[in-house]
Amino acid sequence: MPQKITLMLSCLVLFGACNQTRETSAPPPAPVEGKGAAPAILDFSDRADFTSAERGFIASLPSGEIKDADGRTVYSMAAYDFLKADAPASVNKSLWRQSQLNAKHGLFEVVDGIYQVRGFDLSNMSLIRGKTGWIVIDPLISKETAAAALALANEKLGARPVKAVIYTHSHIDHYGGVRGVTNAADVASGKVQIIAPKDFTRETVSENILAGNQMARRAGYMFGAFLPKTATGHVGSGLGQGISLGRSGLIPPTHEITHTGETLNVDGIEMVFQMAPGAEAPQEFMFYLPQFKAFCQAEEMSHNLHNLLTPRGAQIRNGLVWSKHIDKTITTFGKGIEVSFGSHHWPTWGNAKILDFYEKQRDTYRYIHDQTLRLANHGMTMTEIAEQIKLPPSLAKEFYNRGYYGTVNFNSKAQYQFYYGWFDGNPAHLNPLPPAAEAKEMVRYMGGSAAILEKAQQDYDQGQWRFVATALNYLVFAEPDNQEAASLLAKTYQQLAYRAESGPWRDFYLTGAQELIRPLMKTATINTANPDMIANLPLDLFFDLMAVRLNGPKAEGLDIKINFDFMDTGDQAALHLKNSVLNTRMDTQYEDANATIHLNRSDLNKVMLKQTSFAALMVKRKVRVTGSLKDLKTFMGLQDNFEYWFNIVKP
Repeated sequence: MPQKITLMLSCLVLFGACNQTRETSAPPPAPVEGKGAAPAILDFSDRADFTSAERGFIASLPSGEIKDADGRTVYSMAAYDFLKADAPASVNKSLWRQSQLNAKHGLFEVVDGIYQVRGFDLSNMSLIRGKTGWIVIDPLISKETAAAALALANEKLGARPVKAVIYTHSHIDHYGGVRGVTNAADVASGKVQIIAPKDFTRETVSENILAGNQMARRAGYMFGAFLPKTATGHVGSGLGQGISLGRSGLIPPTHEITHTGETLNVDGIEMVFQMAPGAEAPQEFMFYLPQFKAFCQAEEMSHNLHNLLTPRGAQIRNGLVWSKHIDKTITTFGKGIEVSFGSHHWPTWGNAKILDFYEKQRDTYRYIHDQTLRLANHGMTMTEIAEQIKLPPSLAKEFYNRGYYGTVNFNSKAQYQFYYGWFDGNPAHLNPLPPAAEAKEMVRYMGGSAAILEKAQQDYDQGQWRFVATALNYLVFAEPDNQEAASLLAKTYQQLAYRAESGPWRDFYLTGAQELIRPLMKTATINTANPDMIANLPLDLFFDLMAVRLNGPKAEGLDIKINFDFMDTGDQAALHLKNSVLNTRMDTQYEDANATIHLNRSDLNKVMLKQTSFAALMVKRKVRVTGSLKDLKTFMGLQDNFEYWFNIVKP
């Protein structure tokens, strides 16, 4: 049975958590001056965003810390106090500004009756005062941060029961803290309604589940999970400051929104929904609140350029689809909106300002999409396009279009890949050598390690870090034990990080540098499992995951049929291993199965959470096997275990 399914739950991989960071063994090199100036097109004297981010402030937690029941800090606002200073040379001035804005934390009034708690997690928790209680929108990542946000609202605004919870979409920072604001019993009894987009539950556990271990590892890079929070380390993720490290959960929705224009009255508040599938999330909605002339923009519009392909890896998002969703908002609701608030960042007030914001966000995603295809149709490759494409000044000058999270470069490559795939048409790229073998040949062609290091040091001193990184990466892959090469490459990554406007790019560079100059941690991983996610994992996806974990070469020549019979739920599955492939048919059994496993789904969940094993369950007679135990043992022995700490910056 899978031994590391905790690393495979996809939507949690998006914002996975770890609870350990370690300082680097040596101080990072000082930034080389004069190379990292912020774009001249930006007007840093414009303080309008700071005014908006501070507008309506009511209160925050004096301690600047949110702890769990054991006293462990799950999120620290105070950890980002260093951002109160002016931008240092080690951080892009534009990213520093964004992090200062995101670090503002507390309870804020959007308009009378709508409130937000910001800066308690990567995302915002919004609250609407209904007729009899609170309507909670997107209850953060963790139970502890969501509970702290609700407690602050109740303390400052008057205690009210939670009557409804809204999940705008299927990413964990928009539902993971639900058990901090309600419980399953109140939902089951009808006291609390949970509203989400169509197919929400499946999407929460299915997006990227089959590729989860790779994504979890890269998420550690993307969110700086193992970096110290300092001016030479993690300073923020652009979309928010950081991720909370508490307990996440999931309570399935009681009502799913299925189509644009659907209207719902929730505790006396009228809501008109707009579906936005296939943009920022596979399933997502926004909604208009006529009573307040307010629009909940979810994550389709935000105060940064979003990702069309997240660097941790995921299915590509189509910029054309995204832009059309925003345009639909403009044409459907635009004239009536006086305040727009979302799942990240601060609200926007005033109809003219909101429409300008929407239009320029729409046109940014459309521009990247259209110009990528235009240049591709001229014969340019993915990398050539990404190097050339730049937003026009009318879009680039807006801080909310800057690449604090996604980047024009990465998003352009995503659109190329969406339409054309990874191959650029050059025959030399049809079948190149794998990285380590190619690196050894490249080093030989370049004249050996000494010649490369000499040239790399000269170029490093001249600030030519992009190609220095390329050249030294070949050398490190060819000679993994070459400490001089690894050290210079680490310093190169740090210099690139200091100039990155994107929080994830900065964290990728710094995490790569960290792993080059000291052994991998291997003491903390991004733990992505929780009982709610396991309980709601569809069985067909579980068996698809087993198929991904099947070691095909080891299975060569085998022909084995295994039945699963779940006694508590009545579910059945028939698995057939043949041709080194595992196929599953649900709701049936093979009459000629080699073995049949009779068990409860609840016990399978415990196995998946590593709370027990099949062997232990068999001893306790909670699992019964009919047929060949030998064939079953052979079958189970074909499942690979995925090691989290695989190398990224070394072969």
